Amino acid sequence: MAFSTFAASVPVFHQTLTSLSALLEKADAHAEAAGISVSELLEARLAPDMFHFTRQIQIACDHAKGCTARLAGIDIPKFEDTEKTVAELQARIAKTQAFIASVTPEQFEGAEERDIKLVFPWASYDFSGARYLTYWALPNFFFHASTAYNILRHQGVAIGKADFLGAQPA
Repeated sequence: MAFSTFAASVPVFHQTLTSLSALLEKADAHAEAAGISVSELLEARLAPDMFHFTRQIQIACDHAKGCTARLAGIDIPKFEDTEKTVAELQARIAKTQAFIASVTPEQFEGAEERDIKLVFPWASYDFSGARYLTYWALPNFFFHASTAYNILRHQGVAIGKADFLGAQPA
């Protein structure tokens, strides 16, 4: 079987989102054990000009659902960025996973060559589907997932590389 954009995206997003969900559980347990408010962790950031933990999770979810939808040629579901608690972040991850699980490999047919255009106030970018996945979507997804991990690690949550990688599929 040929390697596909579906195989390089949806299962990868699913595994890392599952890991982020487990990291949230560990953050919650750490806050309780340390006698601090979990909101301290959710609002933590690595540097003053970087997004806080909650925003990192939101953006990682946005990249997973946005990439999946763009490559499948379907509308991107809109999620409001209103999460303030661990439970709300868990729900966002679950919604993202449910969406990406609803997309089939067949919907990805031709995704490698699909035209993807991203428009921002400061610039616009045109990609083929393959280039979008490998040069934009995956790097951005992993940047925000890694930053979320690093924020928790920096805040003293007892996590390691295996927690970030998560359970490896068979």
